[in-house]
Amino acid sequence: MNDPRIVPAALPWAEAWRTIGVTGTNGKTSTTVLTAAAIQAGGERVFSSTTLDYCVDGTSLGLVRNWPNFLRAAERCHELGGTRAVVEITSQALARGYAKRWRYDVGVFTNLSPDHFKTHGSWEHYLASKAQLFVHLPAYGAAVLNARDASASLIDRVIAAEVPRLWFGVASRGPALRAEDLAARRVEVSPQGTRVTLWPSPLAEALGGSFELRLVGEVFAENALAAACAAHAVGTAGSAIVRGLASCAGVPGRFELVRRDGPVVAVDYAHTPDALTRTCATARSLAGSGRVIVVFGAGGDTDAGKRGPMGEAVGVAADVAVVTTDNPRHEDPRAIAAMLIAGIERGGRARVIVEADRARAIALALAEAGRHDVVVVAGKGHETGQTIAGETLPFSDRDELRRLLGPEVA
Repeated sequence: MNDPRIVPAALPWAEAWRTIGVTGTNGKTSTTVLTAAAIQAGGERVFSSTTLDYCVDGTSLGLVRNWPNFLRAAERCHELGGTRAVVEITSQALARGYAKRWRYDVGVFTNLSPDHFKTHGSWEHYLASKAQLFVHLPAYGAAVLNARDASASLIDRVIAAEVPRLWFGVASRGPALRAEDLAARRVEVSPQGTRVTLWPSPLAEALGGSFELRLVGEVFAENALAAACAAHAVGTAGSAIVRGLASCAGVPGRFELVRRDGPVVAVDYAHTPDALTRTCATARSLAGSGRVIVVFGAGGDTDAGKRGPMGEAVGVAADVAVVTTDNPRHEDPRAIAAMLIAGIERGGRARVIVEADRARAIALALAEAGRHDVVVVAGKGHETGQTIAGETLPFSDRDELRRLLGPEVA
């Protein structure tokens, strides 16, 4: 390999590997898990790394996340004969140079929206950090880009001309800014899952024109399109991709249904304006004539500028907004709540209930809900702690809901 852009393999045995890196603001973990499931369905051993854990063939290795354990987990896959990896890689990791520590052959860009700006100092640095994944892509690899996200066009500029591009998109993201290789023609969502019908294209034909997911929500249709493109880029057959997408159980805390009827109750990790908009849209599609009730807060010691837009996203789309705490850390929860409430009021639709105690807020939302309503507890997802005034105490939205709902859970 004489191309100076190509990063050397981290270890000799990794030279033969093909690794997919997944970055973006929202949807990274779900896209990573879906991609790994698609590749595994093709008969390949696959190592996957997410912000939750390291897995081989979907089974967690139970290792603390750090660089030595990343290598240890990847080597375990190598020992089993694996040569494929799917790695969720954050902007912070990219800013620290992780795109040069492990070679990425395919880069996936999900989307970009305001988050971690306080960490990076500016939107430009945030985008530039994401772009690091794509600067080093080899000509034999590929870039998988969201055709309906304007930032993807900026990412496209830093990719070498000879690297193939695969563009994907769903209409809910906005108009297509590029011709799409894989696009959703129709997305049908129910409490049982999501069905995606595709616009005609060579890749859509290879997938049989449609696919189904166990995950619930149009956002997962978008994640699955990206996953299908990425799996295709490393040689996975279309029929295997469809089987893998259908078999994937999803990610804990990502629009995870705790109850599927009377009312529907979900836990979701959404904690940005874009993610809340899309989560509320999923809830609305499930509610029909019922109401959407959202429990949410905003983290402390983070970008305060996103709090008003977060509130507005819920205020526009929900019927009832229950404002509570979400890891206020060292900030005054009342000040955070005031920013959210101002945004909700700009949204103009949702009625506001304020309850600082998160457990009581969840109980209030359930008490408020009627049979045909949808309740979403947003922001913390899979997390099992709540950080207030510098102290982290045990708390899980999922466990709290199961305690309150008892035998009625899904």
